[in-house]
Amino acid sequence: MFDLVIDAERIAVLTGAGISTASGIPDFRGPQGLWTKNPAAQAMFDIDEYVASRAVRVEAWKHRLAAPAWTAEPNPGHFALVDLERAGRLTGLITQNVDGLHQKAGSSPSLVHELHGTVWYVDCLDCGRRIPMGDVLPRLEAGDDDPACEVCGGILKSATVSFGQSLDQHVLDAAVAATQSADLFLAIGTSLQVYPAAGLCDLALNFGKPLVILNAEPTPYDDEATTVLHTPIETTLPGLLS
Repeated sequence: MFDLVIDAERIAVLTGAGISTASGIPDFRGPQGLWTKNPAAQAMFDIDEYVASRAVRVEAWKHRLAAPAWTAEPNPGHFALVDLERAGRLTGLITQNVDGLHQKAGSSPSLVHELHGTVWYVDCLDCGRRIPMGDVLPRLEAGDDDPACEVCGGILKSATVSFGQSLDQHVLDAAVAATQSADLFLAIGTSLQVYPAAGLCDLALNFGKPLVILNAEPTPYDDEATTVLHTPIETTLPGLLS
């Protein structure tokens, strides 16, 4: 199995929340996941709920203010993917994560395709203005529990893709291109239950590319994968890619 990955000259990588748990950022569906421990928290990630309910927005901003992403550091799993890029073997680093840890580890922004956006920026849902999250956090700390756009008064939201929102087509196109140009597809730390991200596995399989899955929990694609590993990412991935 290690030879399969070592011999691959061009690898497309899809990462999910599981790669960042060793950095102190909880996943969503795992045993200690945000939604596992608090199913009601899913409302914060639904665009219709977010727009319709001030109470949901207040809870969402509380969650953002206390988010571990602000102080989290990359772990060996992130750095292993930087090494893969430096070896010239990475066609694209497609991620469902919004924490920015791939870039913080040293991955080239041009190769990181953030399917679900980023927590480091904030969008106005009315006028479309985008500002750094660092401009909004002080307002939360000062007691503004549902900050509005300072230009138009519209609803602000982190620049992440919630359920009910469309993915950026340019980002999705780049992810598809990275998958098609690879000779192996590696899915890391993702439950493979959310589409269209999980659909990239179908794309890889349809093109006859080996699918390798590294995830703590079983996924719907385990039976179709060439190889499946249910071992810790931060210790397994560096050896797998070395």
